[in-house]
Amino acid sequence: MTDQVDNWHKLARYDTNIQGELHANLLRNNGITVSLQPLSAMPGMNSGIVLWVQDTDLAHAKRILDSIDTDGDTPYEIFDESTETVSSSDLNPELDDNNGGNQ
Repeated sequence: MTDQVDNWHKLARYDTNIQGELHANLLRNNGITVSLQPLSAMPGMNSGIVLWVQDTDLAHAKRILDSIDTDGDTPYEIFDESTETVSSSDLNPELDDNNGGNQ
């Protein structure tokens, strides 16, 4: 693999830096070299970011990003649904006065 400029291809553009950085880390964890291009020259500005990858990794990187489920439940939504099915008596059992509060 060479480091020539024309071997890099624009993979994706994100409106927020954090989303782009998360996806870049996902790609890096899968062995893909990623270059990040912030869309603002001012540090700390959350103006978006572009991901660039080598041409040899482009197809693999696209498959990884396409496999991300953006329409499914987030971990927080899954957690919220599971707590709705638990009754309040299960979460706050009444104390048994007959045996000193032990159940």
